[in-house]
Amino acid sequence: MLIVIALGGNALLKRGEALTLAAQKRNIETACQVIAQIAKEHQVVLTHGNGPQVGLLALQAAAFNESEHFSFDVLGAESEGMIGYLLEQQLMNELPQHKIAALLTQVEVSAQDPAFKQPTKFIGPVYTHAQADQVRAAHPSWRLSVDGAYFRRVIASPQPMQIIEINTIKLLVDSKVLVICCGGGGIPVIKQDHFYRGVEAVIDKDLAAALLAEQLQADCLLMLTDVSAVMKNWGAPSAEPIQRLRAGQTNLQDFPAGSMRPKIEAAKRFAQSSGKPAYIGALNDAVSILQNKSGTLIY
Repeated sequence: MLIVIALGGNALLKRGEALTLAAQKRNIETACQVIAQIAKEHQVVLTHGNGPQVGLLALQAAAFNESEHFSFDVLGAESEGMIGYLLEQQLMNELPQHKIAALLTQVEVSAQDPAFKQPTKFIGPVYTHAQADQVRAAHPSWRLSVDGAYFRRVIASPQPMQIIEINTIKLLVDSKVLVICCGGGGIPVIKQDHFYRGVEAVIDKDLAAALLAEQLQADCLLMLTDVSAVMKNWGAPSAEPIQRLRAGQTNLQDFPAGSMRPKIEAAKRFAQSSGKPAYIGALNDAVSILQNKSGTLIY
């Protein structure tokens, strides 16, 4: 089978863990051990999140007031290259007989996308109320939004329309290369008068993964996160895992907007467009998820 795997942020940084290179390398080693098990039996295309990393790069850039402004397409490219390198190297160690390549990937969005007027994508660290006031004072152009009990920076998250390098990815897949691409949702670009240019945005990586899986005609989409399955009544004492969801009968409003909803939306899109299954579950359960023994199946 050809499987598109989307690694959630937990694969690179666990909740509450310091964003250090050592922590990321440790978590990537664990993730790649799991991916290697699947890649020994199936062809894999890998994508990943970048929310904490791109937020940190934005903070570092903002710390130098005299420096040139770096837009989020450039910061996204930096984070995609950094994470892609770490994943590629570790997968080479785990799969010495495999051909592996990390590819910087541009994803086209619409300049008229309403997301540019209503930023919703969380990036970077969380702030207390007092810290948020300090951040607003230091960076008046930033938008902050409530994230649970905290505040967090938000930027535009337009819908992915087209993966620019899709034909290159297909060539690599046809050559049996394990491709790492569309990291962080890909580098957001718009097309004007037959020319591409980057835009200030971060694309949702799960929606980009669904588009990638659809355009590659993958046999399934596997989204790995830090929870064992989609949960009914998430966060309540009555919460329980959902084993199967029929895409056409699933209401996105039944799930939390900031966490599980984008994954379910991505799973629905892929399942409905391709007629093939999507899965959501924990990284360590990846093999059993594909065997329908754990996680949530969306079909």
